[in-house]
Amino acid sequence: MLTRIDHIGIACRDLDKTVEFYRSTYGFEVFHSEVNEEQGVREAMLKINDTGDGGASYLQLLEPIREDSPVGKWLEKNGEGVHHIAFGTADVDADSESIRAKGVRVLYEQPRIGSMGSRITFLHPKDCGGVLTELVTSAEPGAHEDH
Repeated sequence: MLTRIDHIGIACRDLDKTVEFYRSTYGFEVFHSEVNEEQGVREAMLKINDTGDGGASYLQLLEPIREDSPVGKWLEKNGEGVHHIAFGTADVDADSESIRAKGVRVLYEQPRIGSMGSRITFLHPKDCGGVLTELVTSAEPGAHEDH
């Protein structure tokens, strides 16, 4: 069962400049940052709030490190802005199978490792009203914090 909005992914061309905008405008601070070579992005997670299920809600800022990465290609086509929405779930495997059984294309056969050690998969935007949708099972609390 989907329990929360885990994060909103925002594609940007300059991660440092975008982080500074969110810091100076809204007071959001970087909770975690990393380079995900598999996805071809440098990212920063800005924590918005904690949630009742032990998780949190974030803004995920994504800067491509390669033009041929999915975010790099998306930026060339669409420009900067909202890239995807991610819903939190206790069991990404079960929920992705349940959603697949309803006719929605799940982009990964098996969930992959995402930000902060989470397990993730994506749903095809053409099956989700034009919205790239991610399902996220967070890593165990404290397993991958990086302030």
